[in-house]
Amino acid sequence: MNRLKYSHRILSGVPSRMAAAVKDPRHAATEYDVGVTDVADVVGKEIASNIGKYWQAAARAPQGPIDVVDVFSGCGGMSAGFRAVNGLLSLFNLVMAIDIDPVASATYRHNLGITPLEIDVSRLASSPQLLKRALQKSGRRNDHPLVLIGCAPCQGFSSHRNRLGYGDRRNSLFVDFARVAAILKPDAIVIENVPELLTTKYWSFVQECKAVLMRAGYSIYLGVHNMAEFGVPQERFRAVMLALPKPFDPPHGFLKRSEFRTVRDCVGRLPAVEAGQRDSKDPMHYSAGHKPSTLATIRAVPKDGGSRPPDVGPECLRRGKERQGKAMYEDVYGRLYWERPAITITASARNPASGRFIHPEQDRGLTVREAALLQGFPRDYWFSGSLDERFRQIGNAVPPAFASYLACHLVGQMVAPSGGKHAVVERGIIEPVGASFSRMIPGLKTGSRNTSI
Repeated sequence: MNRLKYSHRILSGVPSRMAAAVKDPRHAATEYDVGVTDVADVVGKEIASNIGKYWQAAARAPQGPIDVVDVFSGCGGMSAGFRAVNGLLSLFNLVMAIDIDPVASATYRHNLGITPLEIDVSRLASSPQLLKRALQKSGRRNDHPLVLIGCAPCQGFSSHRNRLGYGDRRNSLFVDFARVAAILKPDAIVIENVPELLTTKYWSFVQECKAVLMRAGYSIYLGVHNMAEFGVPQERFRAVMLALPKPFDPPHGFLKRSEFRTVRDCVGRLPAVEAGQRDSKDPMHYSAGHKPSTLATIRAVPKDGGSRPPDVGPECLRRGKERQGKAMYEDVYGRLYWERPAITITASARNPASGRFIHPEQDRGLTVREAALLQGFPRDYWFSGSLDERFRQIGNAVPPAFASYLACHLVGQMVAPSGGKHAVVERGIIEPVGASFSRMIPGLKTGSRNTSI
């Protein structure tokens, strides 16, 4: 019996198990007495909304029938989301991770119990035998379904690095991953990256990646999603490409703007700490120790969403205001709002001079724990390295809460007999979004633009 047929047999019990998982007083009967794709989305919403609870439960749960390989695994954001699903319904088995960053891999190993393979993905893409040998050593079960994750380093496509363009080698890793997928032929493929990937400058990489996957027999969806719509307490727009060997329905966010989780929901109950001070009960709850001049600037910023007064802060910002007649970089040294989601948590979020990254009330920048919680990580997730390395890992990660919803959605599409209600071979964004994605964000936040369909 070939793997595809056997995979379907293994997954045949998933719909009823999903239905059982949501038979809870909190869910209306109509939510589980429906098709498997609807049930999968109900399960996904529950886990994404309570990621910490199910992450804890997953530590005691058995492994599931679907093997998962995470390429460019980083500190494990995507894998953590898939693992958390097992806390409600045992579906996934993490068998292999791949990354060349030893610090991020130490974080992955500590939290997920797997040591990522340190090898260049371009070598795997050009050597099918090397790839297959690595997979054989991983514990991959050849007769089980496989989900392949690939979140290539996003800095190559970042709007802040556009001057490098095609000269940035990281861009080619995006296509190398597609070649790895074409060799392995998984049952589902997940690719995540920054939305700048979809701009005119980088669209050729998207076309080449899609061409590789379509030649391998995959249907493809490409869209942009706001992580806040999936329970992450942060306005973070990300490009998502999904591929299955049949037509399928794309994911959609389940929270309206009025329902978004807020900074207060996420970090409001953490103990207060001074700048540079470490919480005695949580070694991740500490911020940078700021210079006296930085502290003076922070203290002058109004609480709860306040912005830096024009006459406060570094001389370069004041001179810029005089030249332009208005404040420059208005979010720099700004405070987060208690009752709104955070702005995008970046690798530079430790530094108040990099954006609106000051605590709503306390006079300091964000702690490692606060940044991780705003990124959708469980409360006890541990990060290796220095302060800068920890923030870099968090800022580059896929929010686990989003990943858990996406994992459930994929399973629903994998086991649905028709591949979804409105499925077509190629969906979502099929042409460049323009010269810059960042200029579209205000329209996306007000609902006047839509790039996820």
